[in-house]
Amino acid sequence: MRRATTVRQTPRAAWIARSVRCALARWAWWLAACLALGVSGVAHNARAQGVELGTLQLRAADGALTLEFNARLSLSRAVEDALQRGVPMYFDVDATLFRARWYWRDERVSEVSRSYRLSYQPLTGNWRVGLGALGQSYPTLAEALAVISSVSGWRLADASQLEAGQRYYVEFRFRLDASKLPQPLQIGIGNEWTLGLSRVLKVDEALIDAVHR
Repeated sequence: MRRATTVRQTPRAAWIARSVRCALARWAWWLAACLALGVSGVAHNARAQGVELGTLQLRAADGALTLEFNARLSLSRAVEDALQRGVPMYFDVDATLFRARWYWRDERVSEVSRSYRLSYQPLTGNWRVGLGALGQSYPTLAEALAVISSVSGWRLADASQLEAGQRYYVEFRFRLDASKLPQPLQIGIGNEWTLGLSRVLKVDEALIDAVHR
């Protein structure tokens, strides 16, 4: 009779096997979440999503050019479902000040940006908004979205960066950044994940004078 042979794994082989199993488990979880979100997105695609602009204005304050922004956000069912399943969403806000030049491409004078991270906390039922190292929780999604879509006194440029007699304008953009979603979730996403707003604001000469006063 032939004796049965027992194959023993080395510690390294066992570690590799465990790592592969964990990786496969994570991918299986994301795939299941993506399939579920895809189905829910189709079932509720009648729900609109968008940005209803309230205020977008340039002001002079404390010797600087500042920006005020306020809007009302409406998320699609697919985005809300993803949030409630533990997928965080990122909202980017940026504003760039340009000086117009007829003889060359316009000069970029200054640029400011913020990236908000919105996540759902199932244990408490709260919604958390993160900005850099700071974060705060809110009891409702509406309150969290109100914080994300509101900026007050955002400093764009000091008086020393603005010259009298020159023409300036600001390019403003607000958007849900789908590129920061987990890779499996980015496959096949549709219009229900598109949310954004972009505007160009002219800087009046009177506003420049007010900054210098």
